[in-house]
Amino acid sequence: MQTKRVSPRQRQRITEWANNRCEYCLSPAEQTGIPMTIDHIIPTSKGGTSDDDNLCLACGRCNGYKHDRTQAANPETRRWAKLFNPRRQQWKRHFQWSENGTLCIGKTAVGKATIQALQINHPAIVRARKNWVLVGWHPPEDFR
Repeated sequence: MQTKRVSPRQRQRITEWANNRCEYCLSPAEQTGIPMTIDHIIPTSKGGTSDDDNLCLACGRCNGYKHDRTQAANPETRRWAKLFNPRRQQWKRHFQWSENGTLCIGKTAVGKATIQALQINHPAIVRARKNWVLVGWHPPEDFR
């Protein structure tokens, strides 16, 4: 299967849809200072395409840990669950923020498996979130 490359116009469109933040952990590009990447939700190595409905914006940390995975073990049950699909699922259905806004909490098997697999609560990003909370940048208003 041949897949087309992601065009600059397509990259811009995906970035705008995501409000320039990671669609998995919601880290905003402005706060991280690191450019976001385009993630193939279903990797091309597993038959995914470069169509808009298979692309999302991801921070380097989430994209790096996700790699070519489409599922992971739910840490509570050890059963396999599909990873969160930002194009087909709503973030708020699968995740919520802790009371202090620094930890992402999985509400479903999908959310829990995604948090574990992508290391969304890695200590380094939790430390950054603490600072973002202090200045009112986190959690994003539309995800509180």
